[in-house]
Amino acid sequence: MNETYSRIEALCRSRGINITELCKRCSIPRASLTDFKMGRNKSLSAATLQKIAEYFSVSVEYLLSGEAPSSERINLKVAFFGGEEGVTDAMVEEVMRFAAYVKERENKENGNNESL
Repeated sequence: MNETYSRIEALCRSRGINITELCKRCSIPRASLTDFKMGRNKSLSAATLQKIAEYFSVSVEYLLSGEAPSSERINLKVAFFGGEEGVTDAMVEEVMRFAAYVKERENKENGNNESL
Protein backbone atom coordinates (compact mmCIF):
# COMPACT_ATOMS: atom_id res chain seq x y z
CA MET A 1 0.00 0.00 0.00
CA ASN A 2 1.16 3.49 -0.75
CA GLU A 3 2.69 5.52 2.11
CA THR A 4 0.52 8.58 1.57
CA TYR A 5 -2.63 6.47 1.82
CA SER A 6 -1.24 4.79 4.95
CA ARG A 7 -0.64 8.21 6.54
CA ILE A 8 -4.21 9.26 5.71
CA GLU A 9 -5.54 6.03 7.25
CA ALA A 10 -3.46 6.62 10.39
CA LEU A 11 -4.78 10.17 10.69
CA CYS A 12 -8.32 8.80 10.34
CA ARG A 13 -7.68 6.24 13.09
CA SER A 14 -6.34 8.99 15.35
CA ARG A 15 -9.66 10.81 14.88
CA GLY A 16 -11.80 7.72 15.26
CA ILE A 17 -13.18 7.90 11.73
CA ASN A 18 -12.80 5.80 8.60
CA ILE A 19 -11.87 6.81 5.06
CA THR A 20 -15.52 6.96 3.98
CA GLU A 21 -16.31 9.42 6.77
CA LEU A 22 -13.25 11.50 5.87
CA CYS A 23 -14.47 11.71 2.28
CA LYS A 24 -17.91 12.87 3.42
CA ARG A 25 -16.47 15.49 5.73
CA CYS A 26 -14.07 16.78 3.07
CA SER A 27 -16.57 16.56 0.19
CA ILE A 28 -14.30 14.38 -1.89
CA PRO A 29 -15.34 11.30 -3.89
CA ARG A 30 -14.69 8.05 -2.03
CA ALA A 31 -13.68 6.48 -5.34
CA SER A 32 -10.69 8.81 -5.62
CA LEU A 33 -9.15 7.37 -2.45
CA THR A 34 -10.13 3.81 -3.35
CA ASP A 35 -8.49 4.16 -6.77
CA PHE A 36 -5.42 5.67 -5.12
CA LYS A 37 -5.20 2.83 -2.60
CA MET A 38 -5.59 0.17 -5.28
CA GLY A 39 -2.99 1.80 -7.54
CA ARG A 40 -5.44 2.68 -10.31
CA ASN A 41 -4.47 6.32 -9.74
CA LYS A 42 -0.84 7.10 -8.97
CA SER A 43 -1.63 10.31 -7.09
CA LEU A 44 -4.37 12.41 -5.58
CA SER A 45 -5.21 15.82 -6.99
CA ALA A 46 -3.76 18.89 -5.33
CA ALA A 47 -7.28 19.96 -4.34
CA THR A 48 -7.99 16.60 -2.68
CA LEU A 49 -4.68 16.63 -0.81
CA GLN A 50 -5.32 20.20 0.35
CA LYS A 51 -8.79 19.32 1.69
CA ILE A 52 -7.42 16.32 3.58
CA ALA A 53 -4.47 18.33 4.94
CA GLU A 54 -6.78 21.11 6.13
CA TYR A 55 -9.14 18.64 7.77
CA PHE A 56 -6.31 17.08 9.79
CA SER A 57 -4.44 20.37 10.33
CA VAL A 58 -1.30 19.04 8.68
CA SER A 59 0.61 20.17 5.63
CA VAL A 60 0.30 18.60 2.20
CA GLU A 61 4.03 17.94 2.52
CA TYR A 62 3.32 15.86 5.62
CA LEU A 63 0.74 13.78 3.74
CA LEU A 64 3.18 13.17 0.90
CA SER A 65 6.42 12.68 2.83
CA GLY A 66 5.51 12.17 6.46
CA GLU A 67 7.47 15.26 7.45
CA ALA A 68 6.41 18.84 8.04
CA PRO A 69 8.49 21.53 6.34
CA SER A 70 11.42 22.38 8.59
CA SER A 71 10.49 26.07 8.95
CA GLU A 72 6.92 25.05 9.85
CA ARG A 73 8.23 22.54 12.39
CA ILE A 74 10.43 25.18 14.03
CA ASN A 75 7.52 27.63 14.22
CA LEU A 76 5.33 24.97 15.81
CA LYS A 77 7.97 24.11 18.41
CA VAL A 78 8.28 27.77 19.35
CA ALA A 79 4.50 28.28 19.43
CA PHE A 80 3.71 25.12 21.39
CA PHE A 81 6.70 24.89 23.70
CA GLY A 82 8.37 28.31 23.72
CA GLY A 83 11.43 27.09 21.83
CA GLU A 84 13.07 24.16 20.09
CA GLU A 85 15.36 22.78 22.78
CA GLY A 86 14.37 19.31 23.95
CA VAL A 87 11.22 19.26 21.80
CA THR A 88 10.86 16.23 19.55
CA ASP A 89 8.82 15.95 16.38
CA ALA A 90 6.69 13.34 18.14
CA MET A 91 5.81 15.91 20.80
CA VAL A 92 4.74 18.39 18.13
CA GLU A 93 2.63 15.76 16.35
CA GLU A 94 0.90 14.85 19.61
CA VAL A 95 -0.03 18.48 20.27
CA MET A 96 -1.31 18.84 16.69
CA ARG A 97 -3.48 15.73 17.05
CA PHE A 98 -4.82 16.99 20.37
CA ALA A 99 -5.62 20.41 18.92
CA ALA A 100 -7.49 18.79 16.03
CA TYR A 101 -9.42 16.63 18.51
CA VAL A 102 -10.40 19.65 20.62
CA LYS A 103 -11.57 21.55 17.55
CA GLU A 104 -13.64 18.60 16.34
CA ARG A 105 -15.15 18.10 19.80
CA GLU A 106 -16.13 21.77 19.97
CA ASN A 107 -17.73 21.55 16.54
CA LYS A 108 -19.79 18.54 17.66
CA GLU A 109 -20.80 20.16 20.96
CA ASN A 110 -21.90 23.30 19.17
CA GLY A 111 -23.96 21.33 16.68
CA ASN A 112 -21.69 22.24 13.82
CA ASN A 113 -21.47 19.26 11.49
CA GLU A 114 -18.73 20.85 9.46
CA SER A 115 -15.28 19.76 10.47
CA LEU A 116 -12.03 21.54 10.35
